[in-house]
Amino acid sequence: MQQAWRKGAVWRPMTDEHLQRGIELLNAQQFFDAHEELENAWRAAPPDYKLFYQSLVQVAVAMHHCSKGNLRGGRSVLDRAVRNLVASARASAGFDASGLHEQLVVWQSALANGGEFPPWPQVRMTV
Repeated sequence: MQQAWRKGAVWRPMTDEHLQRGIELLNAQQFFDAHEELENAWRAAPPDYKLFYQSLVQVAVAMHHCSKGNLRGGRSVLDRAVRNLVASARASAGFDASGLHEQLVVWQSALANGGEFPPWPQVRMTV
C-alpha cells in the first residue's frame, strides 16, 4: 500500500508502482486498467506532480473513449489532457513529455478532422 506524501520527502516517480504499471497498461492499449492505476498514482502524488499525473490519467480515459467509439468524449478529455500536460511540463522530469505532446496533437487533429486513428500514444521514460 502506498503511503501518503510526506512534506520534505524526496519524490521518486520512477519507484511508484501504480505509475509504472499504469504506463505499461497505457502503452499496451489497456486503457481502462491504465486509468485505474494512474488514478491511484495521481491520488498519492505530491502537489507539484498532480497536474502531470492527471494529464496521464486523462490520456488513458481519452484513449478508452476513442477505442470504444465515443469520439466526442475522447476529444473532450484529450483536449484537457493536452492542456494539463503543457501546464505541468516542469513536473514531467523523467518522461518524454514533448514526444507525448506531439503524439496527442496528432490525435487531436485526427479527431477534429474525422481522420483515421493515428498510432496509439506511447508514454516513454527518458531516464
